[in-house]
Amino acid sequence: MKLISRSLTKIKHKLRKTSKVILAGLLICLVVGLLPYFAPLHAADIAQNQLAMQFSDRNGLPLGTLLTRDQEHTSVVPLNQVSPQFIHAILAAEDGSFYNHGALDMKAVIRASKEAIHAKRVVSGASTITMQLARMLDPVPRSFSGKLSEVWLSWRLTAGMNKDEILSAYINRLPMGGNIYGVEAAARTYFSIPASELNLAQASLLAAIPNNPTYFNPYEHGERLKQRQKYVLNRMVQSGYISGAIAARTHTEKVVFQSRQQGIIAAPHFLFWLANQIPPTPLEKQGYVPPLLTGARGDQSVIRTTINRPLQQFVEAQVQQVISSLAANNVHDASALVIDNCTGEVLAYVGSPDYFNQAKLGRNDGVQALRQPGSTLKPFVYELALEKDLIHPNTILADVPAHYAIPGAKLYSPTDYTERFLGPVRVRIALANSLNVPAVRVLEKVGVETFLERLHQLGFEHLNQTPEHYGLGLTLGSGEVTLWELARAYVTMARLGDAIPLVSTFSNSPIQNRSTEPSRTPTGKQATRSVPQESPKSKIRLEKFAIKGDFPYNFSENSTTIWQLITNMLSDSHARATAFGVDSVLNLPFPSAVKTGTSSNFRDTWTVGFTTDYTVATWVGNFNGEPMRQVSGVTGAAPLWNRIMLHLHEHQEPAGFPPPEGLVQLPVCAISGLRPTPDCTSVVQEYFYPEDKIAYERENKFNLPPEYDEWLAKQQQSNFTSTNLRILSPHNGDLFLVYPGEEAKQKLEFKLGGNKSAPVEWWLNGEKLDTNSANSLFWYLRPGNWTLEARSGEMSDKVSFQVELASIKPTRRGFSISNS
Repeated sequence: MKLISRSLTKIKHKLRKTSKVILAGLLICLVVGLLPYFAPLHAADIAQNQLAMQFSDRNGLPLGTLLTRDQEHTSVVPLNQVSPQFIHAILAAEDGSFYNHGALDMKAVIRASKEAIHAKRVVSGASTITMQLARMLDPVPRSFSGKLSEVWLSWRLTAGMNKDEILSAYINRLPMGGNIYGVEAAARTYFSIPASELNLAQASLLAAIPNNPTYFNPYEHGERLKQRQKYVLNRMVQSGYISGAIAARTHTEKVVFQSRQQGIIAAPHFLFWLANQIPPTPLEKQGYVPPLLTGARGDQSVIRTTINRPLQQFVEAQVQQVISSLAANNVHDASALVIDNCTGEVLAYVGSPDYFNQAKLGRNDGVQALRQPGSTLKPFVYELALEKDLIHPNTILADVPAHYAIPGAKLYSPTDYTERFLGPVRVRIALANSLNVPAVRVLEKVGVETFLERLHQLGFEHLNQTPEHYGLGLTLGSGEVTLWELARAYVTMARLGDAIPLVSTFSNSPIQNRSTEPSRTPTGKQATRSVPQESPKSKIRLEKFAIKGDFPYNFSENSTTIWQLITNMLSDSHARATAFGVDSVLNLPFPSAVKTGTSSNFRDTWTVGFTTDYTVATWVGNFNGEPMRQVSGVTGAAPLWNRIMLHLHEHQEPAGFPPPEGLVQLPVCAISGLRPTPDCTSVVQEYFYPEDKIAYERENKFNLPPEYDEWLAKQQQSNFTSTNLRILSPHNGDLFLVYPGEEAKQKLEFKLGGNKSAPVEWWLNGEKLDTNSANSLFWYLRPGNWTLEARSGEMSDKVSFQVELASIKPTRRGFSISNS
């Protein structure tokens, strides 16, 4: 009995101990099971409050649902707005028993474990849709601790959300290839339809993508995707959603994917640029975005931009056509910008011929890219020189060879691409024909530092190097600017110095009715134009830049006349005829001011111009920096500018430019810039300051300084006349070396300028030379000191020079010249 009693006692003790263990286990399971309910995640906690931004043009026409700062493109829809075909497909492919298990599918876990043990590797996964959602919300490393974290988050989701809410959150976050997230974004991107209209073929294809979006990319790996679709359809058959016959028929059905435009209808570069201008949220400013809110940012309200979609699409088409016509000249890229002068609103913004062509660097934004601007900055150096009274409208500038010392013991000798020089030219001719040497001479008067400061005031924020870095080449485009900056500066010119920021969006989302209201034009008159009706509280979003000089800079009201004068010069088609011809693409059937530019080695061509209504800026070149062949500003960017301008004013011509206020027009000799004489062959009108009128009446003698001698010596006499004689060769003070025995072989040319075939007498050391030549003769060199004089009527000129014997015979024929 005692033995039996002891045995029973032991059994009771073991049962009691086992019961405690079981109870403890049950208690632990209960606690673990209940813990998620103490920290549940509800649908509102993971709501995608940061959605992709939707944009419209100024009239409410959609431009696209855009990628956000983090490049995620998504659009959230409720479960009842998703095709049942897609819901069935994604459930069959990813979690067939989703509605029959909790956060974890224990059957799948056991099956996956057995397969892994048997194969000694992972054969299949056991992740449920809930676990996949947890991974989307909080990506963690694929480790044991990461898996525990994923399971814990899955339990919390299950504790706070029902199955439909979990599934809805899941399908709106599915990675669908590239930067597309969610079934709605995928349906609209790939098929241009909402998710509710997906058919079985489309739905099964989309359900195949999330397994490996890169591997099953529909644009690059169509065959792989079709194989994955077959798997999805078979799973749907196994789940009882469709029959085998329907699956087979669906798999053979041809499905066409739309282009890569990914929800963008027009202006992709503009929209991407604009998305980056929208201020970050307070959390983003702190560098933190909650892991459960990592969607695209923004909200579902439509951002109303200043873009005019029909105009935008026209400009996009013209960019492509112009590039196509220049393909043989190794031209592949172009950009364009259209601005409303009255408001500063951006009406069209084209960054490249095709944003979606990655092979041709289509995503590069030529509007914001830094490139050398060529001659497009010249108008601003002339304006500044006129403003500072360093030159006058009637000033004559020397377009002759010039040389400037630069650091490094080098010599800077600016030339035009034609390597020709025009000699004395008026400011108007120098600017209109984009002559390089006169522009450099004017910059030398202004000073590089002063000009650089003015460019900062005009908004050229990227010219941030020292004046010494740019040197005198700054006026010829030695710095780098953007098309945006150029357009903004020319808008300031069009507004006669009244600088305003460029405008990209309206802050009020509702689209107002359009009406006509008066707007102020650069003419100073009211012009009736069709503009959006804004509510009193409506404001526009202005660009914000940290620019030296605090743009927009308030230019002096006294400079209005100077801006009018520069505009007058740039709109003078006759003044630019020497370089561009009388009937070039720069000449429009209505008043317009325009300037072209070509960077070194023909890598960039620019055309920027304006009417009283609009400013248009165009760039043509290559993003990869390759030079173009036989393309300049007038043949590259100008045709594009021409097409856009003609389209803008197709129905109504712009008002004319106002003449420069307070200036007087007087007739001048085209070559001398002085009051015409009977000998003048071409008389034109030029503007004068009133105070210069007295000098105009008094001066009519055309005397060129010595800097013209080298140029004059190379001119044909019939192409140039002057009012005085000048010995062009030799120069006063020249020293020539003649080698012994070579005296009879070495000749020196005596050349005269300023004479129109009138009788000329040449005198050398007081002796008259016997010659029949009027303006040129050759004289054999002889050692000595010589005084050469030329006489014609009452006019004369005299120079002195020396000839010495050289001590060393040259190795090649000729003579040496030295300036003492």
